[in-house]
Amino acid sequence: MFRQEIGQNNGNRPFRILALNGGHVLQEDAYWRFVLPPITKGYADAQIDDYGFYHRRRFYPWQQGVRLSLQARFSHSAGILKGTAGFGFWNAPFGDPTIRWPALPQAVWFFYASAPSDLPLALQGAGRGWFVATLDATTFSAVSLVPLAPLLLLLNQNRHLRSYIWPMIRQRLGISYAPLAVDMTAWHHYALDWQGAGCSFYVDEALIWQTPFSPRGPLGFVCWLDNQYMVAQVNGRFASGTLPLSATQYMDVRELHITPNSPN
Repeated sequence: MFRQEIGQNNGNRPFRILALNGGHVLQEDAYWRFVLPPITKGYADAQIDDYGFYHRRRFYPWQQGVRLSLQARFSHSAGILKGTAGFGFWNAPFGDPTIRWPALPQAVWFFYASAPSDLPLALQGAGRGWFVATLDATTFSAVSLVPLAPLLLLLNQNRHLRSYIWPMIRQRLGISYAPLAVDMTAWHHYALDWQGAGCSFYVDEALIWQTPFSPRGPLGFVCWLDNQYMVAQVNGRFASGTLPLSATQYMDVRELHITPNSPN
């Protein structure tokens, strides 16, 4: 089942509330609860965003020069929480219930992914858990890799060659990644500054990651909890699907603010 409605935000642009397959979003003043019930099959999502209902080329409201801040906690800790969750800015590259056309991905966000997800973000180890990341596959240097993709995938089958090739690809794609060593079940203050000169991430007002990579935008805000997983390894293995949930999961968010500032 698919349901969408208008929710309140802290500015002039409303949030869309997106609920799929039993997922639901509860809102009371500046407090949000994203809930997934027990589910045996299918994709479930509880989400708010500010780009729904609009055509892709016209609906993303945010550019470099913006700060996102909020407080969040989760029902389960990292490794126990199933699926994906997070908040930040992206361009819904794989489609949306209201936007079916795919696009090259851009993102700057706090992101959680449980096993068996394995995303090609970290230089070593699986790209999952609770982390911050940036990505921009829309630049000329990124798009210029497309004709070489079959050769690069072939070379990446060799672990020794991969250690030389993958850092170059990460540079071209504007990928940065840093794991977060915090208790997800406790309230924490999260903030990110998306600027022209780079992106900075904060937890409880302490700077935990800074990168010169910065997606060009424009992007839309998203905050979600779902039961999805994705595998996209650098050696060419791809897989995706949904995970059954034996118990209710939720994410709480409060004091959500998006503030434009100077794109330094």
